[in-house]
Amino acid sequence: MNETLFSQIQRLFERTYAQVGINLEDCLIDQRRCRQLTKLAGASARELSELARTFLRTADDQLYVGIYYSRWLIDQLEQHDPRAGLTNRNIRSLIMFVEEINHALHAALQFRKGERRIEAEDFARDLELQARVDTYLVLLLFVAFFRKTQRVSRADRRWLRFHLFEAQNPGAFRDHNLRGRYLETTELASSYTRFLDTINGLRRLEEIRQFRSLDYDAKRNRILALMDAPRVKP
Repeated sequence: MNETLFSQIQRLFERTYAQVGINLEDCLIDQRRCRQLTKLAGASARELSELARTFLRTADDQLYVGIYYSRWLIDQLEQHDPRAGLTNRNIRSLIMFVEEINHALHAALQFRKGERRIEAEDFARDLELQARVDTYLVLLLFVAFFRKTQRVSRADRRWLRFHLFEAQNPGAFRDHNLRGRYLETTELASSYTRFLDTINGLRRLEEIRQFRSLDYDAKRNRILALMDAPRVKP
């Protein structure tokens, strides 16, 4: 039986970090449920993308997850399957697709670890930062798969970084909190992934696993320390 793109990405993240214990594909919701949950989430949620969203809530010491993708986004990925090649036609859709899976997975792992403050701002920023970092690494894998040498060029990286870190405009949010959240996490993720680009695969795996185990303040301090560290020329 052929795996879906969703299940392949979930499996990739679980191999990298830890088993989440559930099939996140079972958490997919339709547009009607998305609208209901958006209303419950408050005014600021209406500023978030209508193409893809992840909803989290707790009740009776259980975490409930809802993942929504618009019909348009799914159509784009079906018509231009990134498993057949990553292009300008599908990269933005793939980014949104991967980020929502990542949000759900890391929220579930955090909850299993004992985190219950899912409405806290640092929890939201942690999910956003982690998703930007992990999505960049997923995009690198997609690009490398279609290179005969399995190597990603500088031009490839510039293209990926443009779509992930530059093409979006966090400053457009009217809500002060959302604007600050996305501006900060985008800048931090951009800096951290530049560091990841400088280390080999084995060390990178150890680094991102250690990074994921940190809370948001520790992640931010880790990145700021790397930015201040002197660089050794190769």
